[in-house]
Amino acid sequence: MNNSNEQYIGKQLIDNLFNHNGVFVLPAMTLLSSEHIRLITQHRIILQPHDVIQLDSEAFYQLAVDDCTEAMENIFEQFRYTKSKRLPMLELRNEVIPFIQQVSEKNDFFGILAALQSKDDYTYRHNVAVGILSTLLGKWLKLSPEDLGMLTIAATLHDIGKIMIPAEILTKPGPLNEEEFAIMKKHTTLGYEMIRDTVGTSHMQALVALQHHERMDGSGYPFGVLGHRITDFSKIVAVTDIFHAMTSDRYYRSAAPLYEVLKQMEDNSFGKLDPYICSVFINKLMQSMIGNDALLTDGQIGKIIMILAHDPLRPLVNIGEDFIDLSKHRTLGIVRVLPQ
Repeated sequence: MNNSNEQYIGKQLIDNLFNHNGVFVLPAMTLLSSEHIRLITQHRIILQPHDVIQLDSEAFYQLAVDDCTEAMENIFEQFRYTKSKRLPMLELRNEVIPFIQQVSEKNDFFGILAALQSKDDYTYRHNVAVGILSTLLGKWLKLSPEDLGMLTIAATLHDIGKIMIPAEILTKPGPLNEEEFAIMKKHTTLGYEMIRDTVGTSHMQALVALQHHERMDGSGYPFGVLGHRITDFSKIVAVTDIFHAMTSDRYYRSAAPLYEVLKQMEDNSFGKLDPYICSVFINKLMQSMIGNDALLTDGQIGKIIMILAHDPLRPLVNIGEDFIDLSKHRTLGIVRVLPQ
């Protein structure tokens, strides 16, 4: 049987779907994953263009991220109630990973970022966000497809150990006290053990759960190891984890503006984060702001024209007839980048 159904992955069903015997297969408005397509094909249904709608990018990101977030929540919940300490990898591979990869293929950073903005489900949405952002960053770092696939799963599972942390600590509306923070820190070692004990995962993926809070200068946790002991996957996830945390509204503080976050990350890349991985990330994000207006420290508005590789946060801007290279004019800087 030909698999012409494949082309409909990522599109949305318009109506309830029934097979030729009138058996109900899928509800209306389902965002079709590869797993759904397998099911439809098993029922010997061949989809037609009029069965689906092609969502515009923004709606697709929003729906895909919401679906993934919900799937992550179900995976977490399911795990809480079954006492087997094995992760449901099948659900993850079928219901979450394909959408994370699809969204990452779009390379439309701002559209994606908007969808990742946390509603009130930060704990779950954060896993999806770090999965997507790490996949993008892995691509920008030119990882092989095989490594990229491993990284996507590792990044999506990086916080899985939080399943074992009491909810009142996870959702506490203010900063944690010392005792609570000590408990929270355990999500790294717990996550490591959970992934290690699950069939179908790799040691590298378990190490990401363990090491994503380790820092280059040894100031991280759980072991305070130095940079050369931290795996590359863990360094990538450390960058996207911090980025998403800082650009999200959390239970106890609001999101910082994007440019502000990148500036702080650049400062952090001296000592805390891997400087090369961090610079590739900042560079790519700044590239996606070309054409946006930026408010400058002297109150003027300039258009971002070109990002300079050696100093991505101080681009070439255009004000009226003038072109100003902020990497040379050190007294002038960007306060924030204005959305288009």
